[in-house]
Amino acid sequence: MTVRVERTFELDASPERVWQFIADPANRARAIDVVADFEVDPTDDRRLTWHVELPIPFVSRTTAVETRDVARDPPRFVEFTGRSSVMDVTGSHELAETNGGCRVANRFVVDGRVPGVERFFTRQLDVELENLRRAAERDIETGAVDEEADG
Repeated sequence: MTVRVERTFELDASPERVWQFIADPANRARAIDVVADFEVDPTDDRRLTWHVELPIPFVSRTTAVETRDVARDPPRFVEFTGRSSVMDVTGSHELAETNGGCRVANRFVVDGRVPGVERFFTRQLDVELENLRRAAERDIETGAVDEEADG
């Protein structure tokens, strides 16, 4: 079974400013609760290994998920994939200018290989996307002076 989730949120910043946050795979990893830790590939900062803790039966240890950005169209679109023995995931974030801000359309497809993965993500993806929204908002708030200086 495959889970497909599409959600949007809006931020009070330009697409270019939101892109500064969302285009960084490390920022996205930090915002996800189930990512206990991650490592950035020393040769390619668009490749990360997430160490994921899933509270489901049959998964009693941290699972390594090899992720990489597969498509980028700055400052409009980024897509990534993740592969592991437990699941495959594809996620994308599409940015669009709104009147005074930015809409972020988020799409995720999770294909579980272990019973319970899809059910977990069906319940959890809204929480994880809210975490991402809040992390982006915090980043925008703390980096607003830098954005103005960059002009």
